[in-house]
Amino acid sequence: MSAHTLAPEPRSVNASASIRMNKLIRTPHIAFARALVLGALVLGAAACTPSVDLRGNLPTPEVLSQIQVGKTTRDEVQTLLGTPSATATFGDESWQYISSRTETVAFFKPELKDRKTISISFDRNGVVKDMVTRGMTDGIAVQTVERETPTAGKEMSILEQLVGNVGKFSKDPGGK
Repeated sequence: MSAHTLAPEPRSVNASASIRMNKLIRTPHIAFARALVLGALVLGAAACTPSVDLRGNLPTPEVLSQIQVGKTTRDEVQTLLGTPSATATFGDESWQYISSRTETVAFFKPELKDRKTISISFDRNGVVKDMVTRGMTDGIAVQTVERETPTAGKEMSILEQLVGNVGKFSKDPGGK
């Protein structure tokens, strides 16, 4: 065999080198584009994950089972449950422990998922008289009134307000 037949043709060497160079040049752009798309998908999925907000004091059932009607005192309740969310001191004293869980997705309005209220009433001696747990289904929907209360006076435009003050000021402190 001659040396001429063993050596590849210059065109085939240049063609394969050219293909490899094109792949090397294109590869970083493709990798960057893939990383960009993957990053956008991850961020998009994270934006759709709801943000959960827990508010208030919701004692566990185990802690609530330690409170016994007719036996547990006000001080013992406060030691077990902490400070109440609200208190009512008219009539027999009662404490309310209120908790809620809301979920917010992206920029949308938060949605109330769960609400619980534990009401504990005490007798005049400070002993638990009654304990009631209420949930969202026990609530009553309150409809607000959309009317506005009228105010006395005249509504003036900004131009009337600006022009209305012209001439009301004098240089003479006596007003003459």
